[in-house]
Amino acid sequence: MRRRTAFAVALTATAALLTACTAEEQTPAENNEPIPGTLRILASSELADMKPVWEQVTKDTGIELRPTYMGTLDAIDLLAKDRAKGSYDAVWLASNDYLRLRPEAAEQVVSETPVMSSPVAIGVKPETVRELGWKPEDVTWSDIDEAVADGKLTYGMTDPSRSNSGFSTLVSVASALSGAQSALTDADVAKATPKLKEFFKGQQLTSGSSGWLAQAYDRRGDVGALLNYESVLKARKDLTVIRPRDGVVTADYPLSSLASSSQDVRDDVRRLTDALRTPEIQRLITQRTLRRPVVASVPPAAGLDTGRRRELPFPGNRSVADGLLDAYENKLRRPSRTVYVLDTSGSMEGDRLDGLKKALTDLTSDFRDREEVTLMPFGSEVKSVRTHVVEPEDPQSGLDAIRKDTQGLSADGDTAIYTSLQRAYERLGADRDTFTSIVLMTDGENTAGAGPDDFEDFYDGLTRAQRDIPVFPILFGDSDRAELEHIAELTGGRLFDAQQGSLDGAFEEIRGYQ
Repeated sequence: MRRRTAFAVALTATAALLTACTAEEQTPAENNEPIPGTLRILASSELADMKPVWEQVTKDTGIELRPTYMGTLDAIDLLAKDRAKGSYDAVWLASNDYLRLRPEAAEQVVSETPVMSSPVAIGVKPETVRELGWKPEDVTWSDIDEAVADGKLTYGMTDPSRSNSGFSTLVSVASALSGAQSALTDADVAKATPKLKEFFKGQQLTSGSSGWLAQAYDRRGDVGALLNYESVLKARKDLTVIRPRDGVVTADYPLSSLASSSQDVRDDVRRLTDALRTPEIQRLITQRTLRRPVVASVPPAAGLDTGRRRELPFPGNRSVADGLLDAYENKLRRPSRTVYVLDTSGSMEGDRLDGLKKALTDLTSDFRDREEVTLMPFGSEVKSVRTHVVEPEDPQSGLDAIRKDTQGLSADGDTAIYTSLQRAYERLGADRDTFTSIVLMTDGENTAGAGPDDFEDFYDGLTRAQRDIPVFPILFGDSDRAELEHIAELTGGRLFDAQQGSLDGAFEEIRGYQ
């Protein structure tokens, strides 16, 4: 398999590697020294909404909580590489299903106890539900697939290789459309591939995070649905939330001690788990986060469907999970189309240019089949425009051409950010059949060509489809945060910080949005 596996390398980006404490301070995980009476918890990033619950539990138990948030797959990779020992006492992920597929990670944890749950669901605009004639309690994945095939439904979902909710959605869809009666097999995936290709033609938005996905959905306005966890969708009042009748995958948020922790620490984790499962805290969890309680005596928050749904099993082995992800990335989803607008002005000479070349060269191993990549280096003006496609029949030729062009980059000239962005939009035109984006990497402020007002006028004059193309700027070197944040906000993109992290990490994190 050319593409790196989901479990070995997913989410190597540097975002969300900060520790949030109950006292509002933030502490780098590498300085996460043990403190008596404090539990250092490696937690899925979506659990940041649990802060009010944790504050109450701290009052009830006297145990201070020190969570470090990161993506589920990233956390599992950390465990598998034995890098959590000494820095964390416990792990609290959306699901331990990934963990069980990696024995080297699974052996790092003990005492797994579910705390709450949230199933995968689809949130659909009410007017779309009416147009489709759906009764929410009766809708199946096949109904959703039929609506997509008929051109009556489009949706957004997070990237399965970056997001636990995205991969859980992919497993749910593949299991239901294949008719699998047990855990997915390679034969099930092969059987479902034609229907899955049809299903993913409806995906109009992709994202590395649920937050940005919701923002892109609101900005576009012409996408009919979102696929995500029920708790995320229920927080919105503009969607009818449906749990497909033929089954879904559910996150159960287990809290586990690390095997390397002391008995005293394990006792504190047990006390914390017991506190989280009391009726009072279970009610607080479901009311504040719209997740479902795991204690039978506590009813779900108002508005959560109490009807039973089949729980679809997670893949039983890693090869099936990786095969499913590889099929999604390289065959099923819409292909990516990206222009990399790269600052190669005089200030990039030396280590900065070397770092850019290395980051881009490393990134080529993550490019998907059918992906179109345009390199647009600039200084005082755009220096060249070179486009390559990773053809499924011969991917190596496209990747080698990108690497060759990358190594040929040279630094000179001033910094024409806005003129170069205009060229990128002109190059892309409008294409609804791809996930289209622009990545801007600059180490300085705009010093040549068009200015910010000129670019705003240019952007306002684009077609609606072109204005839907986001710019993802990378903060690097001496670039101006305010300038780049404005570009991201104007175009519906997101700023990525390579000043606090690394250029390699920023490029890699952006992959979830392409």
